[in-house]
Amino acid sequence: MEDVLETYALPYDPEIPLICMDEQPIQLLDHSRPPQPMKAGQVLREDYEYVRKGSCSLFLFTEPLAGWRHVQASERRT
Repeated sequence: MEDVLETYALPYDPEIPLICMDEQPIQLLDHSRPPQPMKAGQVLREDYEYVRKGSCSLFLFTEPLAGWRHVQASERRT
């Protein structure tokens, strides 16, 4: 872990890019009933039940020191 932290602390060098990648599985959900609109002095009311609408994965590739990032979504998990 210390090696990773030391790598992040190095100054930016375009000849040796620091590329990071992460994957996040996402569960797609929808309301089972429409939320009730807010009234004065009350918060939005939502039902705790939901309808599952599938899943997907988000992939993030970034070069943080250069200010570059790319996000890609796939329809299903890998």
